[in-house]
Amino acid sequence: MKNLKFPIDLVFKIGTFSNDFTATDANGILLAYARQKMFKLKEDIQIFADTSKNQLNYQIKADRWLDFSAAYAFYDANGNAFGKIVRKGWRSIWKAKYQIVDASNNPEYTIEEENGWVKVADSLLGEIPVAGAFTGYLFNPSYSVTNLKGEKIARLKKQASLFGRKFQITKLGELDEGDSERIMLGLMMLILLERRRG
Repeated sequence: MKNLKFPIDLVFKIGTFSNDFTATDANGILLAYARQKMFKLKEDIQIFADTSKNQLNYQIKADRWLDFSAAYAFYDANGNAFGKIVRKGWRSIWKAKYQIVDASNNPEYTIEEENGWVKVADSLLGEIPVAGAFTGYLFNPSYSVTNLKGEKIARLKKQASLFGRKFQITKLGELDEGDSERIMLGLMMLILLERRRG
Protein backbone atom coordinates (compact mmCIF):
# COMPACT_ATOMS: atom_id res chain seq x y z
CA MET A 1 0.00 0.00 0.00
CA LYS A 2 2.27 2.69 -1.34
CA ASN A 3 1.70 5.76 -3.55
CA LEU A 4 -1.79 6.07 -2.08
CA LYS A 5 -4.41 8.23 -3.80
CA PHE A 6 -6.69 9.83 -1.22
CA PRO A 7 -9.47 9.72 -0.14
CA ILE A 8 -9.53 5.99 0.59
CA ASP A 9 -12.88 4.31 1.20
CA LEU A 10 -13.24 1.34 3.53
CA VAL A 11 -16.52 -0.56 3.17
CA PHE A 12 -17.57 -3.52 5.32
CA LYS A 13 -19.48 -6.42 3.85
CA ILE A 14 -22.90 -7.02 5.38
CA GLY A 15 -24.45 -10.44 5.76
CA THR A 16 -21.28 -12.51 6.16
CA PHE A 17 -20.06 -14.37 9.23
CA SER A 18 -16.58 -12.89 8.97
CA ASN A 19 -15.69 -9.30 9.75
CA ASP A 20 -14.25 -8.15 6.42
CA PHE A 21 -13.97 -5.00 4.32
CA THR A 22 -12.45 -3.62 1.13
CA ALA A 23 -10.22 -0.57 0.70
CA THR A 24 -10.39 1.42 -2.55
CA ASP A 25 -8.54 4.59 -3.52
CA ALA A 26 -9.80 7.84 -5.06
CA ASN A 27 -9.77 6.23 -8.53
CA GLY A 28 -11.87 3.28 -7.39
CA ILE A 29 -8.89 0.90 -7.54
CA LEU A 30 -9.01 -1.92 -4.98
CA LEU A 31 -6.05 -1.59 -2.61
CA ALA A 32 -6.79 -4.38 -0.17
CA TYR A 33 -9.30 -6.86 1.15
CA ALA A 34 -9.13 -7.26 4.94
CA ARG A 35 -10.50 -10.35 6.64
CA GLN A 36 -10.70 -10.95 10.38
CA LYS A 37 -10.43 -14.59 11.42
CA MET A 38 -13.47 -15.50 13.50
CA PHE A 39 -13.54 -17.40 16.80
CA LYS A 40 -9.92 -16.58 17.65
CA LEU A 41 -8.88 -15.76 21.22
CA LYS A 42 -6.29 -13.35 19.84
CA GLU A 43 -6.95 -11.00 16.91
CA ASP A 44 -5.66 -12.29 13.58
CA ILE A 45 -6.31 -10.09 10.55
CA GLN A 46 -5.31 -11.01 7.01
CA ILE A 47 -4.88 -8.33 4.33
CA PHE A 48 -5.13 -9.68 0.78
CA ALA A 49 -4.43 -7.98 -2.54
CA ASP A 50 -8.07 -8.53 -3.61
CA THR A 51 -11.25 -10.46 -2.80
CA SER A 52 -9.98 -13.66 -4.47
CA LYS A 53 -7.70 -14.10 -1.40
CA ASN A 54 -4.94 -15.57 -3.56
CA GLN A 55 -2.23 -13.11 -2.50
CA LEU A 56 -1.68 -12.40 1.20
CA ASN A 57 0.15 -9.07 1.58
CA TYR A 58 0.01 -8.42 5.34
CA GLN A 59 -1.13 -9.84 8.65
CA ILE A 60 -2.00 -8.09 11.91
CA LYS A 61 -1.74 -10.17 15.08
CA ALA A 62 -2.46 -9.32 18.71
CA ASP A 63 0.14 -10.08 21.37
CA ARG A 64 -2.55 -11.02 23.92
CA TRP A 65 -6.32 -11.34 24.20
CA LEU A 66 -8.94 -9.24 25.99
CA ASP A 67 -6.60 -6.54 27.23
CA PHE A 68 -6.94 -2.75 27.11
CA SER A 69 -3.23 -2.38 26.41
CA ALA A 70 -2.91 -5.01 23.69
CA ALA A 71 -0.46 -4.43 20.85
CA TYR A 72 -1.22 -5.46 17.28
CA ALA A 73 1.90 -6.28 15.24
CA PHE A 74 2.15 -5.78 11.47
CA TYR A 75 3.73 -8.53 9.34
CA ASP A 76 4.60 -8.44 5.66
CA ALA A 77 3.97 -11.31 3.21
CA ASN A 78 7.20 -13.01 4.34
CA GLY A 79 6.23 -12.94 8.02
CA ASN A 80 8.60 -10.11 8.96
CA ALA A 81 7.33 -7.72 11.64
CA PHE A 82 7.67 -4.04 10.71
CA GLY A 83 5.71 -2.15 13.36
CA LYS A 84 2.59 -2.24 15.47
CA ILE A 85 -0.34 -0.27 16.82
CA VAL A 86 -0.77 -0.09 20.59
CA ARG A 87 -3.96 0.87 22.41
CA LYS A 88 -3.23 3.41 25.12
CA GLY A 89 -4.80 1.55 28.03
CA TRP A 90 -7.56 3.03 30.16
CA ARG A 91 -7.32 6.36 28.36
CA SER A 92 -9.11 4.63 25.48
CA ILE A 93 -12.33 4.17 27.45
CA TRP A 94 -13.41 7.80 27.10
CA LYS A 95 -11.66 8.76 23.87
CA ALA A 96 -9.94 6.11 21.81
CA LYS A 97 -6.18 6.65 21.64
CA TYR A 98 -3.59 4.51 19.90
CA GLN A 99 0.08 4.81 19.04
CA ILE A 100 1.81 3.52 15.91
CA VAL A 101 5.40 2.41 16.48
CA ASP A 102 8.09 1.23 14.07
CA ALA A 103 9.93 -2.11 14.04
CA SER A 104 12.24 -0.88 16.84
CA ASN A 105 9.28 0.19 19.04
CA ASN A 106 9.96 3.89 18.43
CA PRO A 107 6.74 5.98 18.51
CA GLU A 108 5.88 7.48 15.13
CA TYR A 109 2.22 8.52 15.11
CA THR A 110 -0.74 8.93 17.44
CA ILE A 111 -4.33 8.17 16.45
CA GLU A 112 -6.95 9.80 18.66
CA GLU A 113 -10.72 10.04 18.59
CA GLU A 114 -11.62 13.68 17.97
CA ASN A 115 -14.84 13.85 20.02
CA GLY A 116 -15.64 11.38 22.82
CA TRP A 117 -19.21 12.71 23.15
CA VAL A 118 -20.16 11.19 19.78
CA LYS A 119 -19.70 7.70 21.23
CA VAL A 120 -21.70 8.59 24.35
CA ALA A 121 -24.62 9.99 22.33
CA ASP A 122 -24.54 6.98 20.02
CA SER A 123 -24.73 4.58 22.97
CA LEU A 124 -27.58 6.46 24.66
CA LEU A 125 -29.72 6.84 21.55
CA GLY A 126 -28.97 3.25 20.56
CA GLU A 127 -30.97 2.06 23.59
CA ILE A 128 -34.17 3.76 22.38
CA PRO A 129 -36.44 1.42 20.36
CA VAL A 130 -36.78 2.35 16.65
CA ALA A 131 -34.66 5.52 17.02
CA GLY A 132 -31.63 3.36 17.85
CA ALA A 133 -31.69 1.91 14.34
CA PHE A 134 -30.77 5.31 12.88
CA THR A 135 -27.71 6.13 14.98
CA GLY A 136 -25.51 5.15 12.01
CA TYR A 137 -26.80 8.24 10.21
CA LEU A 138 -26.60 10.62 13.16
CA PHE A 139 -23.34 9.89 14.97
CA ASN A 140 -20.16 9.49 12.96
CA PRO A 141 -16.93 9.47 14.97
CA SER A 142 -13.66 10.64 13.46
CA TYR A 143 -10.06 9.85 14.35
CA SER A 144 -7.03 12.01 13.58
CA VAL A 145 -3.51 10.75 12.86
CA THR A 146 -0.84 13.05 14.32
CA ASN A 147 2.91 12.93 13.76
CA LEU A 148 5.58 13.54 16.42
CA LYS A 149 5.46 17.29 15.74
CA GLY A 150 1.76 17.38 16.66
CA GLU A 151 0.67 17.93 13.05
CA LYS A 152 -2.48 16.21 11.83
CA ILE A 153 -1.63 14.28 8.69
CA ALA A 154 -4.73 12.11 8.14
CA ARG A 155 -8.28 11.61 9.34
CA LEU A 156 -10.46 8.51 9.47
CA LYS A 157 -14.18 9.29 9.57
CA LYS A 158 -17.20 7.06 9.69
CA GLN A 159 -19.62 7.90 6.89
CA ALA A 160 -23.39 8.06 7.43
CA SER A 161 -24.85 4.60 6.77
CA LEU A 162 -27.55 2.40 8.31
CA PHE A 163 -25.22 -0.40 9.45
CA GLY A 164 -22.10 1.67 10.13
CA ARG A 165 -20.29 0.00 7.26
CA LYS A 166 -18.56 2.91 5.47
CA PHE A 167 -15.42 4.78 6.51
CA GLN A 168 -13.15 7.22 4.69
CA ILE A 169 -9.50 8.17 5.15
CA THR A 170 -8.51 11.66 4.01
CA LYS A 171 -5.07 13.20 3.83
CA LEU A 172 -4.53 16.37 5.89
CA GLY A 173 -0.78 16.88 5.62
CA GLU A 174 2.46 15.44 4.30
CA LEU A 175 2.61 11.68 4.66
CA ASP A 176 6.01 10.00 4.85
CA GLU A 177 5.91 7.44 2.03
CA GLY A 178 7.92 4.96 4.09
CA ASP A 179 5.31 5.00 6.86
CA SER A 180 2.17 4.73 4.72
CA GLU A 181 1.89 0.96 5.23
CA ARG A 182 1.99 1.25 9.03
CA ILE A 183 -0.54 4.10 9.02
CA MET A 184 -2.96 2.22 6.76
CA LEU A 185 -2.68 -1.03 8.72
CA GLY A 186 -3.05 0.89 11.98
CA LEU A 187 -6.24 2.55 10.79
CA MET A 188 -7.60 -0.77 9.53
CA MET A 189 -7.03 -2.36 12.94
CA LEU A 190 -8.52 0.66 14.71
CA ILE A 191 -11.71 0.33 12.63
CA LEU A 192 -12.14 -3.32 13.60
CA LEU A 193 -11.63 -2.53 17.29
CA GLU A 194 -13.70 0.65 17.50
CA ARG A 195 -16.56 -0.60 15.30
CA ARG A 196 -17.07 -3.39 17.83
CA ARG A 197 -17.27 -0.82 20.64
CA GLY A 198 -20.04 1.09 18.87
